[in-house]
Amino acid sequence: MKFEQYYIDEGIKTSISKLGYKKPTDIQFKSIPLILKGEDVLAIAQTGTGKTAAFAIPILHLLQERKIVGRPDGVKCLVMAPTHELALQIDGVFKTLSQYIRINSFCIHGGVDQNPQIEQLNKGVDVLIATPGRLFDLVSQGVLILKRVEILVLDEADHMLDLGFIKDIKDLMRHLPKKRQTLFFSATINEKIKKLAYSLVSNAIRIQVSPKDPVAKNIDHAVAFIEMDDKRFFLEDMIKDNPEKKMLVFVRTKVRAERVKKALDRVQIVSDTIHSDKLQEERERTMQRFRKGNVKILIATDVSARGIDIPNVEYVINYDLPETAENYVHRVGRTGRGSQKGQAVSFCSTEEQELLSEIETNMGKPISRIDISKSDYQFTLNISDAKADSWQSLLKEEELDLKKKRKKKKKK
Repeated sequence: MKFEQYYIDEGIKTSISKLGYKKPTDIQFKSIPLILKGEDVLAIAQTGTGKTAAFAIPILHLLQERKIVGRPDGVKCLVMAPTHELALQIDGVFKTLSQYIRINSFCIHGGVDQNPQIEQLNKGVDVLIATPGRLFDLVSQGVLILKRVEILVLDEADHMLDLGFIKDIKDLMRHLPKKRQTLFFSATINEKIKKLAYSLVSNAIRIQVSPKDPVAKNIDHAVAFIEMDDKRFFLEDMIKDNPEKKMLVFVRTKVRAERVKKALDRVQIVSDTIHSDKLQEERERTMQRFRKGNVKILIATDVSARGIDIPNVEYVINYDLPETAENYVHRVGRTGRGSQKGQAVSFCSTEEQELLSEIETNMGKPISRIDISKSDYQFTLNISDAKADSWQSLLKEEELDLKKKRKKKKKK
């Protein structure tokens, strides 16, 4: 079935056509008719399969149809997302799809002044995309009224639970009408999310796409056994072997992200970092540079793994293996999106082998091993432009930087 055959507003069809989309993806094919009928939906699908459009297209049609017959103003659809980046991305999809209809969307998130957001809300918003923190702030202040919400979407709801928002989500329900349509979309599901979902929805229809394989088929996976202190040499080697490739490098902590960037700086490789210690404006600028290809190497913590659609990421490098098998799914899903091919390469140290076993169990199959002989391993260390350096020297540099910053603060 083609998009032009769907019973949806012609303006939305025009936007879809201009994007070059002709046929729906599996998750869109299964979700759109149910949402158009007003059903509650719990959808689990691989990342990169078009989940956002799967709910945005039918929601825009429903709201446009109701607006034509003169419904009262106010937020009619609330979409909750776990991170600023994902919320902004979802808003971008809604704005693109609603260019030729009378529905508007707006995104609110923390890290920026709330007053301009309040001003925009007072002007009138149909679709509100929000991160939990800022949403709860504005609701508790009484400046955001949600009593006219007809559709609630929780995107990557399991991650919101991981971030500790379960109580806030339940408290929020008191501010929403009991009679509403509720949609859950996620790449993974567990008992916690099931329990929350079924407590909020009414006779939800569960959709699961590719349940046997949680990761997209067009991603090639490989793992190399590299000791923790040697990983930077192999990352350097990989980048130099693929100078034009866009790479997303995942590390476990914010401190690690900055250390890896410094290691790359020392061998004249340009990179950037994104993590929760950075201001929202910085994070947005960084994502923009990476999307445009102005920066080819982005070092990230798991804050960037959830649902972010970054075009043409050829490689995802798991510099550190993730703490959970589910996070592996979200990380590698940043490559191989849609019909594109992607490469996921993991560096596994001796102390991470247990994590690797959990990831392989979750995938239901082993990850291909990159065979590195002792001589090749040593050769990679020897040819590095930083061969004379060590992590200890990097740590000393960091300590010096911190001392300098402290002195500057004292002077001020």
